[in-house]
Amino acid sequence: MRVFYSRVSSDDGSQNPERQLQKLKGFDYVFTDMCSGSIPLFERPKGSQIKKLIDDNKLNHLEIHSIDRLGRSTIDVLTVWDDLTKKGITITCRNPNLRNIDESGKADKFSELMMSILSTMSTFERNLIRERQMEGIRIRKEKKLYTGRQVGTTDTPERLLKKEKSKLILKYTEKGYPVREIAKLVPCSKTTIIKVRKANNMFNQN
Repeated sequence: MRVFYSRVSSDDGSQNPERQLQKLKGFDYVFTDMCSGSIPLFERPKGSQIKKLIDDNKLNHLEIHSIDRLGRSTIDVLTVWDDLTKKGITITCRNPNLRNIDESGKADKFSELMMSILSTMSTFERNLIRERQMEGIRIRKEKKLYTGRQVGTTDTPERLLKKEKSKLILKYTEKGYPVREIAKLVPCSKTTIIKVRKANNMFNQN
C-alpha cells in the first residue's frame, strides 16, 4: 500500500497544502494533517492512521514532500526513518531527494550518508544545548541565583511522568534503547532514567 503524507502548520488558511500535493497518481491514500509540527508524527490525526497501517502490516511505501514532515526535530525524524527502514517500509522524500531503500531492496547509499550527516548534526545540537544549560547554571550559581530544587520538595510519580523529558524517556525505553543511548538522546542523567522507569512501573502496578 502506497501513502503520500503532507502537513501544514495551521488550518486557518495561512498555509495551503496544495504546494505539497503534486504528482499523486498511484497512491492508495493521500493524508494531510493541519497541525503544529511540535506534535509527533504518529500522534497527529492522519499520522495515527499511518501508524495503524504500519501495525497492520499494510504499508510498504510512504512518500513525503519534505523531510521535516516526519517529525518536530532531527531526533524525531531519524527515529521514524530508522524504525520504518527496519520494518522494510520504503520512505521517499521529494525535498531533498532521499530514499531509504532503493529499487533493488537495498539501503540507498546516498540517503544513508545524508541521514548520517543529520545524525551528526543532531548530536552536535544536543551537546551544544547541554553546554549552554550548564553554562547558564554556572553563571547563576556565581550570582547566587541558582538554588536547585527546594529542600523537602519531591516529584510524585504522576507529576514526574507528566514531564516532557519523562515521556521521551519512556518512548525510547519502549523502542528498546539502552540507558546510555537514552541519556544521550534526551539528554539526561542515567539516574533520571531509572527514576522515570520506576515511577512508570509503580504507576502501572497501581
